[in-house]
Amino acid sequence: MSHGGLVAVLVVAAACAGGQDDSGGGTATSASGPGGGTSGSTTTTAPPVTPTEPAPTFSARVGAVTAADLHASWRPGCPLSVERLRAVDASFWGFDGQVHEGRIVVADDVVDDVVGVLADLFTARYPIERMEPVDVYGGSADASVDANNTSAFNCRRATGGSSWSQHAYGRAVDLNPLLNPYVDGDTVLPPQSERYLDRSSTDQGVIHDGDPAVVAFESRGWVWGGRWRTLKDYQHFSRTGR
Repeated sequence: MSHGGLVAVLVVAAACAGGQDDSGGGTATSASGPGGGTSGSTTTTAPPVTPTEPAPTFSARVGAVTAADLHASWRPGCPLSVERLRAVDASFWGFDGQVHEGRIVVADDVVDDVVGVLADLFTARYPIERMEPVDVYGGSADASVDANNTSAFNCRRATGGSSWSQHAYGRAVDLNPLLNPYVDGDTVLPPQSERYLDRSSTDQGVIHDGDPAVVAFESRGWVWGGRWRTLKDYQHFSRTGR
């Protein structure tokens, strides 16, 4: 073979070697998808997880009270000593659909009943507008009712009578009283609650036979004033039935 032929063979061999990469030293290519990106496995990013807030839970604390705490609702000569009274600080659902904490003062022997009732009402999301000792209202039952305040202990006489009210013993609860009046013949207390003589009202806080409030109290042996025969006290629940 001539030198010219040898050169031609070497050029052809070099050209063939440059067209493929068996050793891995050449530039690797990858297949592209329709959009120009690299085909193969697809990575999917999961949407961020939004944490859910825990459901509100009922809580209650029970503590002793002093004469100073009850400066407007207790005084010497009341039928129950201040040492027999307890403050129950408990959560409740307000008319605004939010959870609040309130206080109710009761006799020591009904604490378990009252805490149980409040727990049942909380579970049922039964609305209570406010729950404060009547001392916040200067010990005035009328002012407490006007504010639609749920309360229990108040050393006072029974409405329309001279004997001690069950509230003076811390064994009665008035629930949403502005919406659930006291009715004795033509007497409606408070007078501005006359519109609630129609007990078919579906306004929140109006007590109906068989609703969660009635069931919660009656299941513990308490009596609802809405069942009284000679008069009606729709706001009133008592341990003794009076």
